[in-house]
Amino acid sequence: MMMMVVVVATVVMVVVVVVVIIVIVIMITVVVMVIVIMVVIVVMVIMVVVMVVVVILVVVVIIIMVVTMVMLVVMLIVVVMVMVRRRRRRKDGRRRWGNGGRKWDSVHWET
Repeated sequence: MMMMVVVVATVVMVVVVVVVIIVIVIMITVVVMVIVIMVVIVVMVIMVVVMVVVVILVVVVIIIMVVTMVMLVVMLIVVVMVMVRRRRRRKDGRRRWGNGGRKWDSVHWET
């Protein structure tokens, strides 16, 4: 009778130890999976944030390029207009002499 109790107790202890080990392994795997999932989620969020920042930077660079191109075109138009104005006034005979456009005032005729 004592041997049966000892055998049953030993079997119960072995079963309990095996069940506890299985539960601990399952808990460890669940914790590891949760940690891995959290890390993956954090990495995805960081990638999304980096993508948004890169898109914003690209848009800002494109806007800056467009603004500089527009400013260059405006400056070119202004320079061309100034050159055309200067050329027209020089053909007139004005602007070359500093006496209000009267060409021959600087020549003193002898009387």
